[in-house]
Amino acid sequence: MAPTLPRTVRAVDTAQLLDLEREAATCGFSQRLPVDRLQEHLAAEATHYLFPTLVHRLRLRPEVSPQWRCQLLLTVSTSEQIWGLLDVLPDTFDKIPETLDAASKKNIVSRIEHAVTVREWAERMAADAASEKMRRLTDPNWRL
Repeated sequence: MAPTLPRTVRAVDTAQLLDLEREAATCGFSQRLPVDRLQEHLAAEATHYLFPTLVHRLRLRPEVSPQWRCQLLLTVSTSEQIWGLLDVLPDTFDKIPETLDAASKKNIVSRIEHAVTVREWAERMAADAASEKMRRLTDPNWRL
């Protein structure tokens, strides 16, 4: 019998999150973020949160089925919290210690529901960078 989807939130530090993302990449999961991009943008000392929301089964890949599709609340280096997804093996998720009280979990789920997505954040960051580059190119006081 497949494990039951837990209705909980787990907290992980940046190193743990990067390990989870590496495992997802190794397993070929569809919901994951590139580790190198995460290392570049995550706040190094931050806590991130996983909230399992869906059991994902792969009939053609029983060795990695089921997976728990988790919503992520990530803290990036600008201190913003953004929303993403990550597929996690149930045994891996179960090894993450339960450290949050009920009120904290409820608060985190609410923050997930209101956070901008990883994609929206990345698009905004790219637009801001392009705008800054254009400002520098058109500023007569800016020197190379």
